[in-house]
Amino acid sequence: MLQQIKSYLNFLYHSKNEHGVHSPFVFNLVTKCFYNKQPYPEYSILKNYRKSLLENKNTIEVTDFGAGSRVFKSNTRAINQIAKTAGITQKRAELLFRITKYFQPDTILEIGTSLGLATSALSLGNPKAKITTLEGCENTLAVAQKQFETFELNNIYTVATEFNCFLKDRQPSTDNRQLIYFDGNHSKAATLEYFELLMPTITNESVWIFDDIHWSADMEAAWEIIKNNPKVTVTIDTFQWGLVFFRTEQEKEHFVIRT
Repeated sequence: MLQQIKSYLNFLYHSKNEHGVHSPFVFNLVTKCFYNKQPYPEYSILKNYRKSLLENKNTIEVTDFGAGSRVFKSNTRAINQIAKTAGITQKRAELLFRITKYFQPDTILEIGTSLGLATSALSLGNPKAKITTLEGCENTLAVAQKQFETFELNNIYTVATEFNCFLKDRQPSTDNRQLIYFDGNHSKAATLEYFELLMPTITNESVWIFDDIHWSADMEAAWEIIKNNPKVTVTIDTFQWGLVFFRTEQEKEHFVIRT
């Protein structure tokens, strides 16, 4: 916890808004997407999706292949508590929706479905996109699948798998516009493994989003390694997320942006 507080204070000291951004690509993203105040009707769907989970007091047995939980001491967990403590916040879901809507990716890969709070934002952001979402825990995925059916999110393909097993067989995408959301295992080793396994799939229009880049000192170390990769040209640190771009026409530059 102390490490996260220190990291957040450091973030606040270095972060900027649109007035400190000189890259046209990043300036447009910040002003037209990050700071877009339009009240999209999809926000109410995201709220109702969340509300239905927060009202679900059923318990499930969770299999955790990741870095573990700082909240739960047992693997028997109530669905409403998972949604409350482990799921993406409403504000972040709305931002993820806007990012997806802004870039309009043809294909989306999500590493870590959980209860599908982020998945629903990805789906609503571009209903025409083909979404593949990976989850290691079958019981958790079953809850998410039921939610997708209830809310008629029909562009989502779910896979119960250990992430590295699936990613080792991942083929380069034929779609130029692709988005990958990394939210499955908040450890340095796993994050860097997924990063390297997916590097052959990158295109000039790829958008990669890493969740919880300041979750631990190890995750911050992983983020620094990702930033310094020679194929990475632009990164944006929003504290919660790290956005990565591989645009060859861009000079290598790193941004710290308040959202």
